[in-house]
Amino acid sequence: MKTESITEKSAHRLPGLDLLRAVAIVWVMLFHSYIIGGLGEHFSVLENSGWMGVDLFFVLSGYLIGSQLLKPLSRGQPLALADFYLRRAFRVLPAFFVVLALYFCWPAFREAPGIQPTWQFVTFTVNFLIDYQHNKAFSHVWSLCVEEHFYLVFPWLAWWLTRRPSLRKVVIVCIGLVAAGMLLRGYVWVHELAPLRDLDDGRFGQHFVEDIYYPTYMRLDGLLAGVVLATIKIYRPIWWQRAQQNANALLLFGIVVVATSIIVFQDRSGLLATVIGYPLLSFGLMLLVAAGADTQGWLGRIRMPGAGWLAMVSYSLYLTHKAVYKLIENTFGTSLQDQTLLAFAVYAAASLLVAALLHYAVERPFLRLRETLFARPRREQIAKTAVT
Repeated sequence: MKTESITEKSAHRLPGLDLLRAVAIVWVMLFHSYIIGGLGEHFSVLENSGWMGVDLFFVLSGYLIGSQLLKPLSRGQPLALADFYLRRAFRVLPAFFVVLALYFCWPAFREAPGIQPTWQFVTFTVNFLIDYQHNKAFSHVWSLCVEEHFYLVFPWLAWWLTRRPSLRKVVIVCIGLVAAGMLLRGYVWVHELAPLRDLDDGRFGQHFVEDIYYPTYMRLDGLLAGVVLATIKIYRPIWWQRAQQNANALLLFGIVVVATSIIVFQDRSGLLATVIGYPLLSFGLMLLVAAGADTQGWLGRIRMPGAGWLAMVSYSLYLTHKAVYKLIENTFGTSLQDQTLLAFAVYAAASLLVAALLHYAVERPFLRLRETLFARPRREQIAKTAVT
């Protein structure tokens, strides 16, 4: 029963979205290669913009979670909130707690000496409270904190918006969230960051990370873009069908918008990028996800070897890759310096190996357990309906 469930689930995977998820995690890993001094000038363009992979994850998450929650609401069914939160817990927490234990029980596993208190990781408040100057270890969990806050709040917002569905109300809320983010980021930049910009003490970069880049209320653009896609798919199927018929055009337009965003983010912590860069980038990534959701367009037809597997283990890769980079650096020292291809192969192989171990030893068993626990009530409900 477990194997059949997983196989059935795999049959419904969309290759285009798997490819985007694989691109997102590789992009993020290239960005974090600065921990080991980077992988060479040949990768500098990808490394410098690799943080955008996190925003791609946000758009994908908004689309997939939004579709999952909005579909029953569109049919007039109540939200099964307990089931939703339990499913998310089984998906996210086991691997996270294993890696968290490694960070605190094995200091050599850390990519940096300092780390925030355990309770901030357990409560997913690191992105609000972090002292980035002194505690960089496991700091990339900030994006998981954003995701967790999204899981917590969005079901209630979706329920409120769909009690009396209104396109006008949804548009007002979406525009309001984007505008609020732009205004808030701009205000913080002008009043808190601008006075620090010309100082050579590192405080500008630290405050940029702590006050603009990490907090959830500053980083809603990607999740919102994904939710908008899910809303169109569920509540405006004709619009969605037309979009899917033009998937290739969406792909090309999305590439242009993302490329424009990369140009805007040349000064990544500048005022222009801070204010308009994130919604612009999220819009471009939203177009790519819309194109990837179609199985007939160019993106949906690509069958890149290994992309599906990378997508499957992307969460484990996300959790462990920075620590693995540091372990390899400490193990091999300077022997991999000036050997770009060999260094790339060693760091990539080690990261994939550790991620595979975490996925198959922790993630997958808990996902199987989740399917077993949630399949039983469904079977009982089907049997009850058949008797009735």
